[in-house]
Amino acid sequence: MSRGSSNNGEVLSWTNQDPRESQLFNSWGVLYRFQTAVGPDGLSTTTLFRALRKNKEERVARLEWAPNGGLGRAQIGKNTVSMLDLVQQDQRMHGARVFSAPDGMLYRWTPSASSRDVQLMDPNGNVVAIYRPTRPTRYQIGDVHGELHFFPQSGACTVVRPSYLVGSWNLSANFLLFPPSPLVRCIRP
Repeated sequence: MSRGSSNNGEVLSWTNQDPRESQLFNSWGVLYRFQTAVGPDGLSTTTLFRALRKNKEERVARLEWAPNGGLGRAQIGKNTVSMLDLVQQDQRMHGARVFSAPDGMLYRWTPSASSRDVQLMDPNGNVVAIYRPTRPTRYQIGDVHGELHFFPQSGACTVVRPSYLVGSWNLSANFLLFPPSPLVRCIRP
């Protein structure tokens, strides 16, 4: 399956170079929105919203940053985890980050050997999604700086669009991108 073609899966366009103030959208409109506020104590909190329908959204995650913008904790639904758990260095693969997804399996973000893409691999090494940096392109919703590609028929399960997005590692920029750590929900045959 060619990873260069958007016909093989869903593509979400990603606005803004700062993922903490960005939106993910496709031809149907904005699906996810990140909004960051600074509290009276000087600490930043990023809230991730998911669109339910036009003019209606729900909060799916809250990211509380440590002082000086360091990694803090993530509240995903009713669960709270350290952001460090979402971007652990992979001891087996240089430059890769690993996380445990809601299905209990270990997924890894790795830099592509042949492009600027960052690949999300399932436990069997199948590429189930990629983040692709792009040249800034102006849209009505905002300037797009990257694309998130999902490949629903890859791997040992069917990847469906996430019900929530959390954190992933942008290996080239060396900072957290939000999405997607527990990125995939697998429907096993």
